[in-house]
Amino acid sequence: MPVNDPIVAEQTPAADFTIDQKWDRYTSEEHAIWTTLYERQMKVLQGRAAPEHFKGLELLNLNEGGIPDFRRVNEKLEKLTGWTVITVPGLIPEREFYEHLANRRFVSGRFIRDGEKLDYLPEPDIFHDVFGHVPLLTQPVFADYMQAYGRGGLRSLEFDAIKHMARLYWYTVEFGLINTPEGRRIYGAGIVSSKAESIFSLEARSPNRIHFDLERIMRTDYRYDDFQQTYFVIDSYDELMEATYEDFAPIYARLPGMDELKPSDTVEGDRVYTKGTQEYAKAGGLPAKAEAL
Repeated sequence: MPVNDPIVAEQTPAADFTIDQKWDRYTSEEHAIWTTLYERQMKVLQGRAAPEHFKGLELLNLNEGGIPDFRRVNEKLEKLTGWTVITVPGLIPEREFYEHLANRRFVSGRFIRDGEKLDYLPEPDIFHDVFGHVPLLTQPVFADYMQAYGRGGLRSLEFDAIKHMARLYWYTVEFGLINTPEGRRIYGAGIVSSKAESIFSLEARSPNRIHFDLERIMRTDYRYDDFQQTYFVIDSYDELMEATYEDFAPIYARLPGMDELKPSDTVEGDRVYTKGTQEYAKAGGLPAKAEAL
């Protein structure tokens, strides 16, 4: 539980792990942190983020200044795609997470990162969750994909395949790239909400950039503590949607007999856009960030 949010600490979550946002109890300092992050990231994302991200920000009026009030956000979002944003105290168990997604409820933390450590994030905060994830939920195809992912996640529990579903979420919803007529762009929330990785994912020599392949992604481990060594690229959100409607049971049956892939691997059959140097990871990651970028 975040130590910097006493409003979270004083609440007892409901059975589905939800709590009240209690928007009126955010401090002026917390609102100022949101505004600083928003303004900084909007500059970085010009020419880098997918156009649908900017459209979603506009549709939900997330540029009004300060931390968004979920009551106001949900009035707009529910009319657009039937989704709502709910507040949770932090990371929640997989089953409840999947159930919320399957019922078009997106879970968000309440707390916001420390203003003195804008780029340090031990777990997702409200800026990551709302600025990063929620704008694309205004887009019907992506909104359907997220619900389908939730349903698929619940089914994965029957196959002991949570690891594989986590990889799919990681390499699409969190760290996905998309080809557009204007060039390659970011749609993954983990990148969109990060100043440094927004640049690194598209422009650095270090990472691989490989076309989306569902089974390949489910075999591939990922970095949870640093920039990614491989990014997967889609041509459209419809491509994601079609892949998610596939029956995963045959894939789950094949995976135990296949080699696990490292985050840096490229293999035969990959449609490789960029074969990365991996210099960032080889240099030790975060300590060498400036040099790698």
